[in-house]
Amino acid sequence: MKKSLVYFQSGGPTAIINTSFYGVIKEAKKHEEIDGIFGSLNGVEGLLNDRLIDLRKEDDDQIELLKQTPAAALGTTRYKLSGDIKHEDYQKILTTVKKHNIGYMLVNGGNDSMDTCYKLSRFFAKVGYDCKVMGIPKTIDNDLAFTDHCLGYPSAAKYVMQSVQDIALDNAVYPKSKFVIVEIMGRHAGWLTAAAAAISDKALRPDAIYLPEEKFDLDEFLAKAKEVFEKKKRALFVVSEGIETQLPKENVQLDSFGHMQLGGVSSRLANIVSDKLGYSTRPIEFSLLQRAGTLNITAVDQKEAIKVSEKAVKSIVKGKTGYMVIIDRKPGVEYKTSLKLKRLHNIANVEHKLSEELLKDIHGEGKLMREYLLPLVKDTVKFQFENGTTAYAKLKKVLVK
Repeated sequence: MKKSLVYFQSGGPTAIINTSFYGVIKEAKKHEEIDGIFGSLNGVEGLLNDRLIDLRKEDDDQIELLKQTPAAALGTTRYKLSGDIKHEDYQKILTTVKKHNIGYMLVNGGNDSMDTCYKLSRFFAKVGYDCKVMGIPKTIDNDLAFTDHCLGYPSAAKYVMQSVQDIALDNAVYPKSKFVIVEIMGRHAGWLTAAAAAISDKALRPDAIYLPEEKFDLDEFLAKAKEVFEKKKRALFVVSEGIETQLPKENVQLDSFGHMQLGGVSSRLANIVSDKLGYSTRPIEFSLLQRAGTLNITAVDQKEAIKVSEKAVKSIVKGKTGYMVIIDRKPGVEYKTSLKLKRLHNIANVEHKLSEELLKDIHGEGKLMREYLLPLVKDTVKFQFENGTTAYAKLKKVLVK
């Protein structure tokens, strides 16, 4: 008996998440076992509210453009499912799934999304309904366990590397310049901030990097700031937004998963430097640009996003459920990987952070970080332009009745 497939996007968008979406559609169309191919609008909320679209009715040329379209084409969510599978939300989801004869479900997201994926897989198994569930990794934070890297991270890391070295060059044009503090995303894991350490030209690398894996000492920060600026008459410090959790709390807001909403730590630190040391400062927060930088999509990121989606569809059709596809890097100088499946219960809510060895390297020459990151960022892709800017997919989003 044929079953339908539903795919949804969850958590923060990336420049590459819609490439995963593209890969799912293209692969799903190859399988006779799959009847309808649906997209759930705004993540799991689309399943809760029966808002699914028919992806077979989308135009081929627009599906192709998904590969260069940032954000989340289906809309996303940070809705948290209850840990109690008796909660009414699960019955709403089951009603939608049964109504549309869904037997395959693909969840594309990061840590919290894999938590959702795991809960859904447990629920369907518990109630005895035949719906296979599979996770597709996505997060610029690069903090999902067991996978060498997460889809979206290489493109975001390339944006960070390019932008930081451009800022460094700009800040060096005057005999005396600014104290620049660049803020980069990363709540508990500093992988994206650490990308700045992989810049090959030593003169363009940051003077200091601050990561959430390490204790942040404001006095040490100010002492380092004074040392660098007095010597160079300029400075470039890079900080992860996650260090904000170690500063005094001011008007704290939490998201639906109980996470402190971050942003603005560069401005806070710049004000402190200005007040305490008297330097002219320039805080720069990359904010959404680091995850929406279309022109920084790397060839490896795009290729792997498609391959991972293909693996997810093939595996779920074969009956696999409760897994996430991981990227396994082979040892050696040449970049080689294979795709494997890992149980979701080992991944959900587990954060992969920078090791002590990498932390030491990042504050040193950055050799290990370059070896890890350069194969992922070295090549970009060709883009289709429209009136001078990249063309984006425009989906019809025909609702399934």
